[in-house]
Parts: sequence; structure tokens; C-alpha cells
Amino acid sequence: MDIEQKLVVSVINGLKALYGQEVAAGLVQLQKTKKEFEGHLTLVVFPFLRLSRKGPEQTAQEIGEYLKANEPMVAGFNVIKGFLNLTVASSAWIELLNGIQADEQYGLTTATESSPLVMIEYSSPNTNKPLHLGHVRNNLLGNALANIVAANGNRVVKTNIVNDRGIHICKSMLAWLKYGEGETPESSGKKGDHLIGDYYVAFDKHYKAEVKELTAKFMADGLSEEEAKAKAEAESPLMKEAREMLVKWEAGDPEVRALWKKMNDWVYAGFDETYKMMGVTFDKIYYESNTYLEGKEKVMEGLEKGFFYRKEDGSVWADLTGEGLDHKLLLRADGTSVYMTQDIGTAKLRFADYPIDKMIYVVGNEQNYHFQVLSILLDKLGFEWGKGLVHFSYGMVELPEGKMKSREGTVVDADDLMAEMIATAKETSGELGKLDGLSQEEADDIARIVGLGALKYFILKVDARKNMTFNPKESIDFNGNTGPFIQYTYARIRSVLRKAAEQGIAIPAQLPTGIELSEKEEGLIQMLADFAAVVKEAGTTYSPSGIANYCYDLVKEYNQFYHDFSILREEKEEVKVFRLALSQNVAKIVRLGMGLLGIEVPERM
Repeated sequence: MDIEQKLVVSVINGLKALYGQEVAAGLVQLQKTKKEFEGHLTLVVFPFLRLSRKGPEQTAQEIGEYLKANEPMVAGFNVIKGFLNLTVASSAWIELLNGIQADEQYGLTTATESSPLVMIEYSSPNTNKPLHLGHVRNNLLGNALANIVAANGNRVVKTNIVNDRGIHICKSMLAWLKYGEGETPESSGKKGDHLIGDYYVAFDKHYKAEVKELTAKFMADGLSEEEAKAKAEAESPLMKEAREMLVKWEAGDPEVRALWKKMNDWVYAGFDETYKMMGVTFDKIYYESNTYLEGKEKVMEGLEKGFFYRKEDGSVWADLTGEGLDHKLLLRADGTSVYMTQDIGTAKLRFADYPIDKMIYVVGNEQNYHFQVLSILLDKLGFEWGKGLVHFSYGMVELPEGKMKSREGTVVDADDLMAEMIATAKETSGELGKLDGLSQEEADDIARIVGLGALKYFILKVDARKNMTFNPKESIDFNGNTGPFIQYTYARIRSVLRKAAEQGIAIPAQLPTGIELSEKEEGLIQMLADFAAVVKEAGTTYSPSGIANYCYDLVKEYNQFYHDFSILREEKEEVKVFRLALSQNVAKIVRLGMGLLGIEVPERM
């Protein structure tokens, strides 16, 4: 039992002894004592006034006197109106630290075979372009969320759905056929996803030029600019060719399918490199080219059961007016599927593959309505987790310069961004002398850990629901609420522990409880103990930012302690050993917390 649980039991015993009545544990409210008052934990006395039949101050005084006499961990108390502020004895804090020290995975719960199975979908890239800054936020949130949900004792399956079919893919394929001259990742030295992305941009460039030329021609024939542009877009030979290619793809044309497979394989090889550098993995990858037919089948089944209806033009719709929404298209008049159909098909395949208890989709907030509808449709179609599906909706991420557009090639590429962060980390660390005395290999690895840590932390510390601006320069600062600041504190503690080991100082498994602690030391132990509740809260609210900000608060508090108190120079041996143990546990909790965010911490810096 931790300090609060033990105190609750003592308060219940005290109330029985003082007033002769049993009280439910839920009525005993303990909270952290406000900074302006003396004490660690505060008991709210008002719920017990009907038992004592006395005023709040007298009741608090009586309970305080009982606890002081009968509970060894209560060293003192003071009463402020109806609040009883309790000071916890140093020995209780050291016992608590011993408990944290004994548990290598403190605060994390391991799943069992019977734990709920949670599937988390994230990433969802298109095979016509490389991953960009928006995907970076998606992947980092999805990966952190999977770690946090697993740390709360769930079995987790990390999954990805790749958008590998559709008109956008055909645009890249057509542009490569027309302008590529057989270029390959090997011949160009480019990553496959970058190469294909270049052809997507090339298609748009040629298409725009074509539309401009045709618009001028139709305007010369007497049409207004608006009419001429609409006609030019409808009659663009390039766009017509792309649409014809899509029809051939859907019909299974061997030549088109072979080209599609070759180019997609280039892209997947590129994606794999990016995911590896980002530290992101998946247990199962689904492809829209496999799921869209399953979705069509499921929609037809819903049509037969009367869940959906067909319009005169042959299109299939869902009437959701009963749910306060509108009518939703599921199959176009020509029988081709829409995103909703594909999501239904993917759900069908996933449910066949895994006994899912909960499904979490990590997708931007522009898709809020889509997932509201998907939840209703999956529930209608008999998926048990349909009603309770979670759309982990997050805001957009921009750079200080503003928005990005992939068609125009103005997107911030994930690979370029990571390379730039690592280079900046190397430069900044070098200027600050943090790489002195390290081998080239060590310096490179630390630059990678710090650069990627800066990127990940800056993105994950922000409440996911909010839009955010990613500022590379700000993120790599070694002071303030940044990844490098937390990593540097960890490395500093590891350095102190190495020096202690060199001096032959051993940290025992159990610390003696007779040491008098300072307020700062007690506060740090209290913060360490809070980690379990922080992990639980982050799992309940799906909030990686809660973990990030806890890690920052912990190292900020530790740095003040490090500044104000001697560790290795402390004269009293038992105090020195206690402070080393406290430091070691701070480092452990920082490593566990940052690990949940997918962030590495360096042993030296």
C-alpha cells in the first residue's frame, strides 16, 4: 500500500474509534497540501461533521490528534478551517522510495492473456508521396498511444492502412510513364517514395499547364473565364488518361497492375526506412487494394437487409437522419467505392483477424464527421466494437512559415525534417561542448537521439486536440520544456552514478528509514510515486502530453534539488547513499516516461 492508501485506512479506524461509526473509503478525500500551507497531504473533514456533531475545526483537531498518536507515518498536523494538513514522516517517504526502487517497471502494468485487446490504427500513408510533417505527428501520437495503452495492462495491436489505390496513384504512374524515361530509385539515387512523389508533382505541373492552355483556347471561343476553366478541367487529356488508367486498374489490366506493383514496392522500401528512423513499428499492415472489395460486399449485404437504399442512378446510400446526421454515399453510381466503403471493408478483415475489444483510429480532426458516421454504420452491420470505436482526433501541425501542399511540392518531408533535426542537434551539442571527448560514432548516435528526441517531444508535449506550430529551432533548446533538456538531465544523473560506482559506493536494495529528509527530497519522492497515476490518467484520457509534461516537471524539480544539495560531496555517508538512490530512481522514471513517448535517453552527453 502507498502512503495515501495507508492513511485512508488509519482515518477510517480513527473515525470508528472517535465517533463509533464505520465510513466508506470513498468518503475519505486526501489531496496534496497547497504550497502555502505546511504539510504533504490534506484531509477534507466536511463529510464527517454529521458523525462528530461538532464544528469543522474541532473535528479536524480530534482526527489529527488521533492520527498523531496512532499512525507512525504522521509526524505532525495543522488545521485550517475544515482541512486537516498532515505532515508525513521521513521514514514513510523512504519506505515509499524503497518500493519504487524494487520495481524496475514501476507504474507500468503488464498485460495477461485475458487482458482486453485494443487495436490502434495510425500512419495511413498514400503511395503517391513520401511521409510529411503531418504524418510525423500522426505516427508519433499513434506510437505513443500504443505504448501508453499497453502500459495500462491491455494487449495492443498496432496497425496501418495504406492508401495504395485510386486516382492519385494513377497520376504518379502516368507521369512516370510519360516523363520518367525508365528512372528507378537505383538509377537516380533517390528513395522510392521521394521518386514517386516527384512524379505526382510533375503530373500536377503538366496538368495545370494543359488547363491554362485549354482555358485560353475556350475563352477565345467566347466562354467566360469560369466556364472556360471548368470545360478545360473536364476535357484535359492528361486527366482523362489518368481516369482511364484507374478503370483499367479496377478491371485488373495486367500491364497496369504490374506497373502499379513495381512503383508501390519502391514506395514501401522508402516508407520502411522512414519508419525505422522514426522508431515506429506495426504488427499488421492492411492495403486498401485488398479491403475495398470487402467493403463493397458488406455494403451490398447491408442493402439486402434494408439498412441502406439504392437511388435511381444505381448509387447506394445510408439514411442517417434518424441519428441526427444526413444521407451518406457508400457506393457511386458506377459501382466504385468511397473511403467509407473501404473503412467498412478494412473493419471486416480486422475483425476476422483479431478478437478486437476496442478500436482506436488516430486520424486528424478534419475527419471527425467521417468517424461519427463509421461508428453508426459498423454498429448497424453488427461489429461489436463499432459503437465504442474511438476516433483519436488531433489538430493540424504547421511550420512557422504556414501551410503545406503536397501537389505543389511545398510539403515538409519527414526524412528531410529528421535529417535536419539531427544535424542541428549535432551543431548545437558541439557548440555547447556536450560532445567533447566522445568518439565520432558516439557523437553521431547522441546527435540522432537528441535530434529525434527534440522533434518527438516538441510534438507530443502539446495537447493532441490542438493545432500546433512546430518550431525546429525552439525544439532543440537545451533549456526549457524540451526533449534535450530532459535528456541532458538523465545523462547528468547517469554521470553522477558512474562516478559513485568508480568511488566504490554501492546503492543498497533497501535504504534505512532513519534519515531526516528535506522538504525538496520528500517532494521528489512524492512526484516519483505520482508516475503510476499519471500513466493511468494518460491511458484513460488518451493523452501522451500528460506523460511529456510530467517528465518535464520531474526533471525541473530534480535540477533544483541538484543545484541546492550536494550528492557526492555530502559528508554523511547514509545521506549521500540516499541521494544517489533518489537520483537513480528519478533517472529510471524519466527513462520509463520518455520510453512511453518513443523517445530514447542517452547515457552520456
